[in-house]
Amino acid sequence: MTRSHRMALVSITALATTLILTGCGPAAAPPAGTWGSSAEGEPQLVLEADGSLSGTDGCNRLHGTWSKAGNTVTFGEVASTRMACRGVDTWLINLATATVSGTTMRVLNSSGTKIGTLSR
Repeated sequence: MTRSHRMALVSITALATTLILTGCGPAAAPPAGTWGSSAEGEPQLVLEADGSLSGTDGCNRLHGTWSKAGNTVTFGEVASTRMACRGVDTWLINLATATVSGTTMRVLNSSGTKIGTLSR
């Protein structure tokens, strides 16, 4: 290995270490993507990179918008159908904000109370 290759390797290693230690590494992935389960009766959100969302609370279809500021995801203008489904917990319809940690989204209502979690 040449001296220039060693220097490049040291620089890349230092940069990667800095990014991981400051929270800008892999753990700081954007929330866009699919959260929850596609199984019948289970909640699921699909957050698109353009700020739109779609999904289901396990019974009702959801459509709306989302944005991220710091560690908080804020849901806005979310509309849903109003069907009654036996045996389905429709907690997701009350979403207001969320926080993401790794592969877990912690969903909060408008009072800031945790109402559930979704996995990636």
